Amino acid sequence: MCRIAGLLNKKIPAATLTAYVSSMCSTLKHGGPDDEGMYTNAAHNFVFGHRRLSIIDLSANGHQPMFYKDGRYVITYNGELYNYPQLKEALKKEGFHFTTACDTEVILAAYAAWGTNAFEKFSGMFAFALADNLLNEIILVRDSAGIKPLYYSLHQQALAFASEVRAFNCIPGLQQKNDKWPVYLLAYGHLPEPVTTHKNILPLQKGTYLVYKINDGTVKMKAFKKYTFLEKIDDRNEAISLIRQTLEQSVQRHLVANSPIGVFLSGGLDSSVIAMLAGKHVSMLNTVSLYFDDSRYSEKKYQDLVKQNLSCSHHQHLLTEQDFHNYLPEIISAMDLPGCDGINTWVISKYAKEAGLKAVLSGVGGDELYGGYPSFERIKTAALLQMLPDQLLKSIGALSRRQRRRIVYLTKKNTAGRYLFLRGQFIPADIAKNLDTTEASVWKILDEEPCLPDISHLSLKNQASWMETNMYMQNQLLRDADVMSMAHGVEIRVPFLDTAFLDLSFKIQSNIKYAGLQGKQLLIDTFKDILPEQIWNRPKMGFAFPFKAWLSSDRYKVSLNKHNVSDIHSDLVTGKIHWSQFFTVFLIKSQAAA
Repeated sequence: MCRIAGLLNKKIPAATLTAYVSSMCSTLKHGGPDDEGMYTNAAHNFVFGHRRLSIIDLSANGHQPMFYKDGRYVITYNGELYNYPQLKEALKKEGFHFTTACDTEVILAAYAAWGTNAFEKFSGMFAFALADNLLNEIILVRDSAGIKPLYYSLHQQALAFASEVRAFNCIPGLQQKNDKWPVYLLAYGHLPEPVTTHKNILPLQKGTYLVYKINDGTVKMKAFKKYTFLEKIDDRNEAISLIRQTLEQSVQRHLVANSPIGVFLSGGLDSSVIAMLAGKHVSMLNTVSLYFDDSRYSEKKYQDLVKQNLSCSHHQHLLTEQDFHNYLPEIISAMDLPGCDGINTWVISKYAKEAGLKAVLSGVGGDELYGGYPSFERIKTAALLQMLPDQLLKSIGALSRRQRRRIVYLTKKNTAGRYLFLRGQFIPADIAKNLDTTEASVWKILDEEPCLPDISHLSLKNQASWMETNMYMQNQLLRDADVMSMAHGVEIRVPFLDTAFLDLSFKIQSNIKYAGLQGKQLLIDTFKDILPEQIWNRPKMGFAFPFKAWLSSDRYKVSLNKHNVSDIHSDLVTGKIHWSQFFTVFLIKSQAAA
């Protein structure tokens, strides 16, 4: 796991480009603390940069940018390819030779053998740039689940790319801010792709590659993998058997590392399943957990139950309000793109680092794929309400309080409107008030992006799954997992998002996948034999902090004066808004005051 950056511009001397990319890599050092590498192609005026976090093949052989075929191919790569041993054996049979134990070299050989067809064979999380110095092409690639980020800019026959948006601040001409991002943050609680904080900087779509022709600056973009709800598996026992087999294989693959690895154990169903499956393949598993003094939020008793059923070294940490206040400035500083959460991921990644771990498995994905959120129950109501006349929806929204006011978003007769009803933060009238603009301008901006597909052909609960996977998980959870963990030089791996497991999950019929008295009943029934009953037979509890109490404290209020958020802080204290709503406004006001 690493950080990557690069720049091509024929109008700028190669030495200057090298200096720019060096600055980009310095900005990204936190995500690759073990090594740095640069490659400059003076003939075509492009530079690749790399910051390395050593996890597989810890030797100098893993240094990047890496070369192949006498320098024809050059790569700067961020990620883990979990099926690289199998691909390596297949390539050896075709006559390819290897000099390292790295998955990086396997990517280069696979591209040399199969071209862009290689990408659909990769199972893992990855974002990389690969140069073909014979064909004079640069190719940007991002994994099919969008686990690893990759941002790029195309401007006046120039190409720039990086793992984080903040790295582009090192390049003159790419520092211009997108003044619309606060609208999206207040509406969604995150910046939905393709929105970023900068103009002319976009995320590469997941499962997509971009080919840049160096000679003439032409660009081709193509998807190599897209997941589809097929609903082919109609036998519940078959589904249970396949889920058990496929997820265990995924966990086993995700444990491949030459550095210490562990599991985030919250005490919930998904992380407990991952921990128990990992424990089958690791003699002494490292687990990392947070707990609180406040019993309303602490899951310590559930963590302890799982721990008792594992041979593990359990790193369990009490997080106090004092810790929260001490860490918050660093957490905000660690954000690349703003979002309404990520605090928990930053803190637990810090503790993983202190435990000596470089990679940690997470349960992200289970809720989105198998119905673990309230949205799976509320989607039917959303679909019915969305058929009502706009004027009636606006009238109902005006008379409602808090979350019910989001009914106004159903006047948008599309996927975005339905998602914002289910998960939106502020309605346009409140966004306009917070940003001192007009409600009409807010609606106009929200109609511009994101351009989401029509998913009305899916079953209602698969619609919820699509939105949770492609919106909330993609833009919030995975972004948090990447940037907040890499702030500490720790890699988060997500076995539920393994290619084979995703393909399987999308094949199971809705009436099987979501049936049952409890949320995620199918997952519970698949793994209840390896879990303590108290883990699966319990009320769902989100992985959260006692945020409201901590953010409402008098001590914290004193620090807010310079950010001009005293009014909205009063709304938080009196319960008029959720802590995450306060946090998004605070982030916007903080940037404005900086």
